[in-house]
Amino acid sequence: MSTDPLLRIRDLRVSYPAAGGAGGMAEVVHGVDLDLAPGERVALVGESGSGKSVTARAVLRLDPDARLSGGIELEGVDLLGLPQRRMREIRGGRVGLVFQDPLASLNPVMTIGRQVMQPLVIRGVSRRVARRRAIELLERLGVRDAEHRVDDYPHQFSGGMRQRVVIAIAVIAEPALLIADEPTTALDVRVQARVLELLHELAAERGMSILLITHDLGIVAGFAERAVVMRHGRAVETGTVDQIYNAPRHDYTRALLAAVPRIGGDVTRPLAVIGAAGNAPEEEES
Repeated sequence: MSTDPLLRIRDLRVSYPAAGGAGGMAEVVHGVDLDLAPGERVALVGESGSGKSVTARAVLRLDPDARLSGGIELEGVDLLGLPQRRMREIRGGRVGLVFQDPLASLNPVMTIGRQVMQPLVIRGVSRRVARRRAIELLERLGVRDAEHRVDDYPHQFSGGMRQRVVIAIAVIAEPALLIADEPTTALDVRVQARVLELLHELAAERGMSILLITHDLGIVAGFAERAVVMRHGRAVETGTVDQIYNAPRHDYTRALLAAVPRIGGDVTRPLAVIGAAGNAPEEEES
């Protein structure tokens, strides 16, 4: 694995127009640093409102109202300085994105096949070749009878199958980086496990890096190599998954772990309240 990071984020700050139309800006991400090596799987972990999804979306500059400062480099290229035309080439090309809700991510009036083919077609691949590659990828992702199902529409697929389609769209152009934003939240536990397994396999086969955005510490241990814990828009702890789970340094990380239900635990004992760590220091630990 290369020692040079594929993705390098330094002192990232993200602000949005303040509520009420007063004309000011409200900063919601405060100086986040993050490195992601080629082929590495890193989880960005935190509660709702921690800033993890905003941080991930900033990589692709998806929010036009956001004001970004700091540095975001992909393969040595400064993404914050690129014109929109170049950013459109990177989205779906060098970087794929999987959102939480597969149904909302898909066009209801376009066949599955056309949607999976699209990242290739807009990059000059013939429709015949793109269709063949779409079928092969859907089969690899466990869509049975993919040769015929490519002509079906999203409503004809189950939630788990729709998420596989969304993954296919995200990776068909063979990106160097896949950002997966809560990709299993809307799925049952069995389907969650299979989707994560498929992402793990694709990363290994293609040498693809994955940035997993999740609030669920339960899925991090079996998937990621490193984790970045976020709270209130700050990265409060960064470490290997083993270190985060077995020797957490930050009070907030310990509170998150204490709030995870455990098989065989005392069912009469209330789970820890994360807010109990509200007075914990928020400076970054790395």
